Amino acid sequence: MSNSAAHTSLDDIVIARVVKARGIRGEVACVVETDFPERFSSLKEASVWMPDGTRRTLKVEDHWFHKDRVILKFEGYDTMTEARNLVGGRLVISERDLKSLADGEFFEHQLIGSIAVSSEGQNLGQVTGLLRTGGTDVLVVQSEEGRERLIPFADEICISVDVNAKRITVDLPDGLLQS
Repeated sequence: MSNSAAHTSLDDIVIARVVKARGIRGEVACVVETDFPERFSSLKEASVWMPDGTRRTLKVEDHWFHKDRVILKFEGYDTMTEARNLVGGRLVISERDLKSLADGEFFEHQLIGSIAVSSEGQNLGQVTGLLRTGGTDVLVVQSEEGRERLIPFADEICISVDVNAKRITVDLPDGLLQS
C-alpha cells in the first residue's frame, strides 16, 4: 500500500503539504504524503498547487528531514515572511512520475472512489478513505444508506482489487458487518 492521497487535477498526485514557514532563511516545513520520501533527494523543481488554485514551479535549493517532516528551501524565498506565502500549498507530481509498485500494491488514490462488493455481488458501498493503523490498513466504505463501514484491507478479505474498474471484491468473514 502506498500513500499518495489527494488529487489537485486529473494528473496530479500530492507528495507533501506545506504546513508552516520555518527558520529565518525562508524554509518551509512539509507533511510528507508519500511512502517514498527518498524522492525529495532528487527533486530539483517542485510544482506547488496553491489554495487559490494557482500553480507555482519552484527550484529546490535544499532539503532535509526533521522528525516526520521534510524541510524545503526554495530559490527566491529567502525570508520567513516570503516562505509564509507558500503555507497551504501542496507539492504535486504527475501521475506518470509515480514509482512502480509490486503486484498487489496500490496507491491510496487508486482505491478511493472504488466500489466494494461482496464475493456474492452485494454492493457494500464506495471507498472514501484509508485508515493507517500501524498494522493492517482499513478501508472506509460509505454505504448507499450513508452508513460507514470499516473493512480490513487484507489479502484474505479483499480478494480482488481492480483499480481500472474501481472495484474491490471482499470475502466477508462472518459478523464483520454486523452491529
